[in-house]
Amino acid sequence: LMKHTAAHFHVVVGNEACDTDSMVCSLVYAYFLSKTVRSDTLPVPLLNICQSDLVLRPDNLALLRLVNLSPDMLLFRDQLDLQVLLRAGRLQLTLVDHNVLPSCDHSLEEAVVEVIDHHLLEREPSSTCSVTVETVGSCATLVTERILQEAPDVLDQQAAQLLYAAVVLDCVNMAPSAGKVTPKDSEFAAALESRFPDLPPRGALFQTLNNAKFDVSGLNTEQMLMKDMKSVSGSLNLAVSVLYVTLEDFLQRAGLDAELLDFCLKFGLDLLLMMTISFTERQEPIRELAVYSHNAAWRDEASQYLEQAHDQTLDLCPISSPHLHLRAYRQGNSLVSRKKLLPLVKDFLKEWDENGSLRDVAEEEESAVPPTPMNSLVEGCPLDDGLPRISTADLEDKVSKMADRRWK
Repeated sequence: LMKHTAAHFHVVVGNEACDTDSMVCSLVYAYFLSKTVRSDTLPVPLLNICQSDLVLRPDNLALLRLVNLSPDMLLFRDQLDLQVLLRAGRLQLTLVDHNVLPSCDHSLEEAVVEVIDHHLLEREPSSTCSVTVETVGSCATLVTERILQEAPDVLDQQAAQLLYAAVVLDCVNMAPSAGKVTPKDSEFAAALESRFPDLPPRGALFQTLNNAKFDVSGLNTEQMLMKDMKSVSGSLNLAVSVLYVTLEDFLQRAGLDAELLDFCLKFGLDLLLMMTISFTERQEPIRELAVYSHNAAWRDEASQYLEQAHDQTLDLCPISSPHLHLRAYRQGNSLVSRKKLLPLVKDFLKEWDENGSLRDVAEEEESAVPPTPMNSLVEGCPLDDGLPRISTADLEDKVSKMADRRWK
């Protein structure tokens, strides 16, 4: 990385859930850019969460320990004001592991120059933005492909281990029964194994990271919901949280109804979908789904829409719920992950917005969840337009130190 004063900053940022795939793609692709792009632009990997929220992602922390990378060396969303760089005309953005910005970041769109993602393509075509979108199991597969095609010598043991870990974890140890792995994932996992024979054994690596990912001991309800949450907005604000416990265990938490209400009030949510994930001994996924809202019309319409969904048949079977404002389901089609559920949710919101009669019904019922300001994890939030929390000089110094120490 250049240590002189940069005229521009090329920020590589993952999605707001900041799972292992997003973190790895941000780190490694920025590193790749730093080794291949010769200009006055400084590549900067940015984790799209507050620094204090990293504790909610123990699989990320476990991987950082495995590759001997200190979390203190990383840069987080609450440490860098992208709006300040944008207004100064010094910002370029690459999006990894997502291809559209949340509404709260819409003003940053003019800075987006590249997208690498494995979700459903939602971007409008643009001559100023290069787009690589392919629905493989892991976005790290696409980053690996790019590096091996354009500059294979950039990869070293540490970068390879980060990419390999993300692919193995996202693809559930490459097990076909989990419905995540694709031939391209297998191809580039094998390519990494061939080039770097000292990579940890696949099974042991997956077990270590998966055990960490499912370790929710000590987390309260709010932390469990925030651990892996993505949100979408229309005339209703909705979030989908992945829970790494069985639905039965989650629904038995003391005071859950009040905690769910408080959570929705705090983050301005009208609807909250909770998708649980657990695995059989053969690594076959078990999924359950819960739909929560204190507004019966919103809850009923969302539940009915998901029950009748055709594009991605969830095969929902209602199960008993001890909570008045929550509908619970066993999900017969366990191959529908949140990545496949989100397009359904967005279609539901679009249909809701276009159907005034449904909205009128909802407005007639007094909602227990008034609109409130939202934080950076929820779409529609106001960005902090204050001074950047890290100066340009400090940013350059931090990224230079990351380059000096990260890959040793």
